[in-house]
Amino acid sequence: MSELNTTTAAQPTSGDLIKDCTERSFMQDVVEMSQTVPVIVDFWAPWCGPCKTLGPALEAAVVAAGGAVKMVKVDIDQNQAIAGQLQIQSVPTVYAFWQGKPVDGFQGAVAGSEIQAFVERVIAMGDGPISDGGLADALTAAQEMLAEGEAADAAQTFAAILEEEPINVGAYAGLVQSHLALNDLEQAEATLNGAPVEISEAPELEVVHAQLQLAKQAAQVGPLDELQAAVDVDANNHQARLELATALHASGDAEAAVEQLLELFRRDRDWNNGAAKVQLFTVFDALPANDPVVLNGRRKLSSLIFA
Repeated sequence: MSELNTTTAAQPTSGDLIKDCTERSFMQDVVEMSQTVPVIVDFWAPWCGPCKTLGPALEAAVVAAGGAVKMVKVDIDQNQAIAGQLQIQSVPTVYAFWQGKPVDGFQGAVAGSEIQAFVERVIAMGDGPISDGGLADALTAAQEMLAEGEAADAAQTFAAILEEEPINVGAYAGLVQSHLALNDLEQAEATLNGAPVEISEAPELEVVHAQLQLAKQAAQVGPLDELQAAVDVDANNHQARLELATALHASGDAEAAVEQLLELFRRDRDWNNGAAKVQLFTVFDALPANDPVVLNGRRKLSSLIFA
């Protein structure tokens, strides 16, 4: 009697697809790994009740995908630096990384159908046209144009990328920033509002949302020198100080803007429903999480809060 051939292709195990991640391994496990396969990052904490439900459900969906996506788990209590850099303010928070960048995400416990839809979106990003490197090169070129002040050309390139890949979060963020650089706030807002729901809460779009809010505020304040004079005459003119911070940020001096807001918070933290603190967080959100202005500003704000 001949034996039946029961050999099948080896399937990835959960150990191959899911691992715990630390600050030391984050670059390898997430940034580098996501160059070839999408990586879902589950930020959790031992004391978080919803995490105990969401985590296993995510793991099951990742295992079922058979290697099309991987997952790492980050305990925020043990890895506070990473949580701070990515502005994790509550758990559970889930980000998806593709080619080294966060491209999608959500906060809080969600239904099983939403988890499945999220995993499918992430897998689709890995299978999408950007994987051939063509759109990635175009995105890099557009970002360089924007950095060099060629906002109109950058906008055209970002728009062309979106025609090919409508859920490219980097192109959406870049297009909004291009319109901001061109001082076209109306078009910037329309572009941001038109982002597909799949990426509407992506971290990169949260950044440009804060940048748009600051730009809209700057359009409503007076000249910088007049606001500075008003504060010099009356140090307790809180409205003038708030507007001065907005004007300073619009002029490109984020550090000075943060210092004015910290001074306002020190003088009267409750003024105008805590406007100083709210504005500080808007400025922080508009900058990279590891920007020295953000890191120093958060440290000083914490010192004032707990003084």
